[in-house]
Formats: sequence, structure tokens, C-alpha cells
Amino acid sequence: MSLKETRVKIDSVKKTQKITKAMELVAASKMRKAQERMNLSKPYATKILEVIGHLANAHPEYRHVYFKERTLKRMGFIVVSSDRGLCGGLNNNLFKLVVQKMRAAHAEGIEVDLCLIGNKASAYFRRLGGNVVAKANHLGDAPEVQQLIGVMEVMLSAYRNGTLDKLVIFRNEFVNTMTQKPLAQQILPLVHSEDKSKATHWDYIYEPEPRELIDALLQRYIESQAYEAVIENLACEQASRMVAMKSATDNAGNLIDGLKLVYNKARQAAITQEISEIVSGAAAV
Repeated sequence: MSLKETRVKIDSVKKTQKITKAMELVAASKMRKAQERMNLSKPYATKILEVIGHLANAHPEYRHVYFKERTLKRMGFIVVSSDRGLCGGLNNNLFKLVVQKMRAAHAEGIEVDLCLIGNKASAYFRRLGGNVVAKANHLGDAPEVQQLIGVMEVMLSAYRNGTLDKLVIFRNEFVNTMTQKPLAQQILPLVHSEDKSKATHWDYIYEPEPRELIDALLQRYIESQAYEAVIENLACEQASRMVAMKSATDNAGNLIDGLKLVYNKARQAAITQEISEIVSGAAAV
């Protein structure tokens, strides 16, 4: 490699390093905002989950279809991914889990319908194949519940009609800034709570009628679960992107140091050769 080519390559890597550093800082800022949204959504999700836990263990006169176990013939998978890449192995690790569960279901003769949230999930299963029944893309950095109601209603309607016998959501769990892990969470049918404090047989007093209130409550619960999954996945995406861009920035720095060493050695060799030629010419004279 000539001196000019080495200088051009060093300049090119430096420009790339500036871009990755900027992306790292942007991801860090967005991650903090996503964490704030995640923390704000948790109290509501926790409380409504507690109420659903009581309902699952109670024995009301009206028993919603969401509580009823069925023989598994067809399952619905809701896959929550990111809209953009450059976030390490976040999406690929999640897709591996989804494919693993799909193959396990197919081995047992169970069909799978897919609801895909995020561009990366849409692109992946467009290549892989699968029965995609609903999609939601371009949710942005501040998603709203309203953006998820349409695709969730497709899956919930199929469950109420008996087309689907089980509904599972796949998402990434935010453990900490450095660690995010794929998670499969059953949404329907609603399972009985394992909390022993809810094991006693008691129920709420409903006004005016239990059917209307329970229907509305369960609808809000499912929507809150989907929304929380999207919000948490967004925090995971930004954290993973921040780590990936920091790694890219550090690698660019190491590459620049190596290229500078090559450049300096080549430059020293060129200077030594010039001196040798001058000395040889002087001796000939």
C-alpha cells in the first residue's frame, strides 16, 4: 500500500469513527428517554396485572373466553422488533427464539400465525416465510397505544372466534444497559396467578354488570401488555445500538492506530531510501 493510499484510508476511517461516535451519543440520549417511558408505563401494567390475577383465580358468573384453555391447533405469535438496524444481535437473537418455537409447534402439528411489529421482523419473515396476518411498522421513537390497536385486534378477534387457541408475544427484555435478552410471554389464555396471596376465592363487586366491565378491562390489559413490550423493546434497541456504536468507534480507533504505524514505517522506509540514493550519488561523484 502506497503512502497516499494509506493516508486516504486513515481519513476514511476517521470520518466513519466520527459518525459512529455521533450515533453512540444519539442512542444514549434516546435510551434515557425510552427508559423513562418504560418506567412510567410499568406501574399501570403492574396494577392491571394484579387485577387480572385476581380475576383469574376468582369464580364470577361471567367467565370470559380469554380465561378458557383449549386444545392447541393454531397459535398466534406477536413478534416485536426494531424498525432500524445497527443494534448488534438484538433482532437476530429474538428471531432465533421465534423460529425455534415455530419449529417446535410445527413438529407437534400446530400451525402458527404471525403478527409482526417493526420493519426488521417484516423483512426477516418476508425472506423466511410464514403466515403473516398483521403488520405494524414505523412506530417511531415515541410509540402510542393507538398504533397497536389495529394489529392487536386482528389477533384478539381470531382468538375470540376460535381460530387461534393461544397467543404469545416475543420481545426483548431490558435487563440493564449491557444486557438484553429475548423473551416469550404467553398473553392468552390468561393463566392463574402463582401468587399465593391471590389463591383465596374472592371476587370484585361489579357495577353495573360484570360482562361489560370485564370485557373492557381485559381489552385494556392486552393493549397494555403489547404497549409495554414495544416500549421496553425500544429501550433495548437504543441500549444495544449504543453498545454496538461504542464498539465500532473503539475498533475504528484501533484500526487508525494500526494504519498510522504502517504509514510511519512506509514513510521512514521512503526517507531512508532517499538518503541512501543521495549518499550513493555523492560517492559516485
